[in-house]
Amino acid sequence: MNRVYNFSAGPSCLPLKVLEIASREMTNYNNSGMSVMEMSHRSSVYEAIISEAQSLLREIMGIPENYKVLFLQGGATLQFAGVPMNLMNGSGKADYIISGNFAKGAFDEAVKYGDVVAAASSKDENFSYVPEIKREDIRSDADYVHICENNTIEGTKFQKLPDTGNIPLVSDSSSCILSEPSDVSKYALIYAGAQKNMGPSGLTVVIVRDDLIGKARPETPKIMNYKLQADDNSMINTPACYAIYVAMLVFRWLKNDIGGLEAMKKINVEKAGMLYDFLDNSKLYKPTAKKEFRSIMNVTFVTGNKDLDDKFCKEAEKTGFVNIKGHRSVGGMRASIYNGMPVEGIKELVNFMAKFESENK
Repeated sequence: MNRVYNFSAGPSCLPLKVLEIASREMTNYNNSGMSVMEMSHRSSVYEAIISEAQSLLREIMGIPENYKVLFLQGGATLQFAGVPMNLMNGSGKADYIISGNFAKGAFDEAVKYGDVVAAASSKDENFSYVPEIKREDIRSDADYVHICENNTIEGTKFQKLPDTGNIPLVSDSSSCILSEPSDVSKYALIYAGAQKNMGPSGLTVVIVRDDLIGKARPETPKIMNYKLQADDNSMINTPACYAIYVAMLVFRWLKNDIGGLEAMKKINVEKAGMLYDFLDNSKLYKPTAKKEFRSIMNVTFVTGNKDLDDKFCKEAEKTGFVNIKGHRSVGGMRASIYNGMPVEGIKELVNFMAKFESENK
């Protein structure tokens, strides 16, 4: 069977080269005589894998030395609780910017742990834009400000980070991490599920500034305590060994095959531009995200007719474009075009969309 073009929001498509390497090494990694799935996480062979993964991620993202890189489990959703447990430890206050479904999920979890308020929200227009916020909108004694930088479901992204002054900025960057360069020093903490741009599900990366760790609330479970995880090299328990290994392969691919995040951004902008240009000139399809806030990772659109949307998704799948149905809160279609999606996939999708439009005027 030929491979399809997988537009899933996550788990998403991985670079074909990464999959081919993982396939070759499945039963015998680096002449160890065993799969990465089988080896002890305390072995020297595996320690080399996790060390290389950390080193490559630091290099690719330009992560400053005063930040820890943690490879954790539980998905970004576990960090909805992990962040307040580790950081909401001064005034007990935190401000959240609600720009989409996952930002709301993080807010709903955080309110269990302290005085949490929504500093801004775009719920009034079904999260079709990213709300702006001024420094004076943020409480001066908040322990941190939380954003979801790219809204997977709604197809929007912060085009510039909010000005939080001296208040730590925390970002759920699950669906935009590694898609383009970012200045890590502007964030106090970045967390991201791996299953969109880094590797398989099961791995969550947390990048946290040193001065914010070591102050976890007393009730914080050991496995969610950033300092304890940092002290034990993310190995308080058995880590997501295979997912970390695949992430290492993705980081190698980004560095050696793509040429780094500037080059990756150029490719991603080309892909998104191709799709948005077609949508903007179409008489059938309409993008749902406001133009100035559009994501280059998740492109959401509708025809305005639910039956026609359903027909589109069914015919797309038959043609080899899978997982393109939009989230129920937005409807229509969503093409998640993460790093692993080749330019050819977008060209083929646009051709299909044009054909579908001509046949359904």
